[in-house]
Amino acid sequence: MDAKLIAEYQNEVGSSFVDNLTGLYNHGLFQLLLGREIERVQRQPHPFVLAMIDIDRFGIFNRQHGHYLGDRMLKEVADLIGSNIRKVDVAARYSSATFGVLFINAGTAPIVKVSERIRNAVRQLGDGSLTVSIGLAEYSPDDRDGESLIHKAQNALQEAKLKGKDQVSYYQKQVKTREESRPRVLIVDDSELNLKMLTAMLTSHNYEVMQAFSGAEALNISAKTELDLVLLDVMMPEMDGFEVCRRLKSSELTRMTPVILVTALDDTASRIKGIESGADDFIARPPSRMELIARTKSLINLKKLNKNLTSIENVLFSLAKVVEAKDAYIQGHAERTANLAMAVGRLMEVGLGDMEALRFGGILHDIGKIGMPNAIINKPGSLDEREWKIMQAHPEIGYNICLPLENNLGPALNVIRHHHEKLDGSGYPDGLKDEGISTVARIMAVADIFDALTSHRSYRKAMSKKEAFKILRKEAMEGKLDRAIVGHLIEIIGEQG
Repeated sequence: MDAKLIAEYQNEVGSSFVDNLTGLYNHGLFQLLLGREIERVQRQPHPFVLAMIDIDRFGIFNRQHGHYLGDRMLKEVADLIGSNIRKVDVAARYSSATFGVLFINAGTAPIVKVSERIRNAVRQLGDGSLTVSIGLAEYSPDDRDGESLIHKAQNALQEAKLKGKDQVSYYQKQVKTREESRPRVLIVDDSELNLKMLTAMLTSHNYEVMQAFSGAEALNISAKTELDLVLLDVMMPEMDGFEVCRRLKSSELTRMTPVILVTALDDTASRIKGIESGADDFIARPPSRMELIARTKSLINLKKLNKNLTSIENVLFSLAKVVEAKDAYIQGHAERTANLAMAVGRLMEVGLGDMEALRFGGILHDIGKIGMPNAIINKPGSLDEREWKIMQAHPEIGYNICLPLENNLGPALNVIRHHHEKLDGSGYPDGLKDEGISTVARIMAVADIFDALTSHRSYRKAMSKKEAFKILRKEAMEGKLDRAIVGHLIEIIGEQG
């Protein structure tokens, strides 16, 4: 496709337009081909679809099976993609474990079938533990450039991931109807009388109400329907309200949905059990209409705010992907570092809030490099004093980028700013020492250094795990890194290796 553009790219860049491992087009040429296709469709309208295909949990797969098998699987997935598309279509390795495909002269419906075929074929590889999630976006006239269409496809990919991975999802423009704009509440109670009473209270205030007579039915509905709030009876047979709430809050799909426990129980032990299960609020039975409506409205408004913040988080995650796209050597670094830091956190039994900080902080810790010149990021040799000073600014830049989400990111901001601090005060950007550095920042520092040492970089080849362990132990002995955390990381890597 577009041999002239390919020749121009190769001539200008001075290197191959093909990804060495997979044999597909590389990221840079794919972006150019996407832009050229949009120019064509604007001159002579025709349908085309962009697919983003991401290997689920690839960082974990790499650690469990080793990078050799990981690279082999990347190649096999790429071959499967190539064998399931037409010659006119364009496939590329978009980033570490994500592929981009342009389906030319095709609409979404037939490409969903092709995507399902690719998804099912990947599941047949290896022991069946490897899966892919796929996001599709069809070009529309409001897509003035490639970035707009990529954003739509990435949103669809994120939706596929949230559905539980190993899914195909396609971008749909949200058009709110009058019915859809009504807040949707699920009432769960094994008593028909209670269901009728609560339903009457809510429908009179323009809420859309769904009903479930058991915990199992409630979980089934919540898995298929977007809910704004769940009113949940505690005393139910088979599965009580505490267990239903715990499962709702444990699922990535429903953890942000507010849950109000409706109960006649008024003892402290029951309320503590409700809090531990993740309940957002309690209402005593029989409920007051005014109290029910007030609490329902308040929690639904809070959910809307959290949903907006989550959308902003997705933008930040997309920016983190842009950072990795600037440097082929760090592709996958953020995900690997986040997963490793979380593994250390689990071993140390840190709290749920700290685990979230390690997850978000790990993915976003290098986002400040978006402001770094490519010449510095990709320099093949050592940085000079001026360049090193510029590079040392990236934690503070990343912190300032993410600061507007302080209420949502919480301790993750600390991870982003302080992941290069050292216990002896020799780190940056703030030169913190000892107890001035939080536990989550200490964990991230060790995980970040290990992944950096064991990955290929523009200025050196990857070290062996043994060599990396030696450096980590040395820095711990010198009082720069936390000895206990270094020990935990080596224990984890040793078990996986």
